[in-house]
Amino acid sequence: MAKIKNIKGRQVFDSRGNPTVEAEIFLDDGLHASSIVPSGASTGTYEAFELRDKENKNYLGKSVFKAIDNINVLIAKSLKNTDINDQTKIDKILIELDGTEQKKKLGANAILAVSMASCKLAAIKKNVSLFKHLGNSKSNQLPIPLLNIINGGVHAKNNLDIQEFMIRPDKAKSFSEAMRMSFLVIQNLKSILDNTNVGDEGGFAPNLQNNEEAIKIIIKSIEMSGFKAGEDISICLDVAANELDKPKTIEYYTNLVKKFPIKSIEDPFTEDDWDSWRQLTKNTNIQIVGDDLFATNIKRLEKGIKNKSSNAILVKLNQIGTVSETLKVIKMAHDNGLKTIISHRSGDTEDTFIADLAVATNSSQIKTGSLARSERVAKYNRLLRIEEELGNSSKIAKF
Repeated sequence: MAKIKNIKGRQVFDSRGNPTVEAEIFLDDGLHASSIVPSGASTGTYEAFELRDKENKNYLGKSVFKAIDNINVLIAKSLKNTDINDQTKIDKILIELDGTEQKKKLGANAILAVSMASCKLAAIKKNVSLFKHLGNSKSNQLPIPLLNIINGGVHAKNNLDIQEFMIRPDKAKSFSEAMRMSFLVIQNLKSILDNTNVGDEGGFAPNLQNNEEAIKIIIKSIEMSGFKAGEDISICLDVAANELDKPKTIEYYTNLVKKFPIKSIEDPFTEDDWDSWRQLTKNTNIQIVGDDLFATNIKRLEKGIKNKSSNAILVKLNQIGTVSETLKVIKMAHDNGLKTIISHRSGDTEDTFIADLAVATNSSQIKTGSLARSERVAKYNRLLRIEEELGNSSKIAKF
């Protein structure tokens, strides 16, 4: 049995330059591993609690020293001598130690950093890749990437209210081919735009007349790259309705889908507008994705399944706070016919855990930003390495 000897928390920084939590776990045999948690800008009410030191003006109220102390004292003491291979037990100890619904005592950022690090360390101890440790021998499907190539909303200081305009290379025969197709579209988009500044997730952040102009420019970029929009490469949107000043209507979305080759819409309505969610899912044949609606929470997902609110769920580890709970949500989604999309956050890090998670769970898609900014590209590069490791047994999800 490989036992936990010590856990060290530290404050590091995310891609927006804000403090975040890193946890490093050491085994009694000298092996160690670390993990860093991301942070969202567009966050839902039902997400697990991110503990920050609001009174610490040295860091404008954004430091995470309380969360770090919770790791170094309470968590380290509670997990000492625990078997690193028992992820369920580790996460159970963390959940019970906190004892609150949204992990407000210890902070989900403290808990998740430890949960992810322990999972990584167990894989190192077994001398296997993380995706194989998390999944099994059948974990050989690479997800199709959804690349956020034009940023709006709270991810960019421009006049677009839809938060993410994404492309999804549906006809790619491999993950590496998906990245090549996406690369071409992004480079052609860059040649069209006057302003090539990038937003939080690496997509361009131009000032355009409206949402429709953004979609039209993406279609032009797809066609310039030699592909057909809606067949080879689809357009996907993340509206982030919680952040909108003026809500969009069912009629707005149905008209948009009729007009443009849009195959997926995420968070079209606010997190408690269950009726509108159900109606849109019923009245369209595209992918409707719940993010703020579900918050990677099994109780919220259960309600959504009964309500027929969506046909896909966005999965973010830090919305729930442990690896075990995340895996339960993914299983419930798959058992009920929902597609799973593993997702980054707008304030992300060099940690590539979600790339392995996507392959381990045979999730059909991954959202990790555009092909820019190293914290985004790190996930794509990890998936390229996984594809290489799998060799002839690798496949890519189909649409």
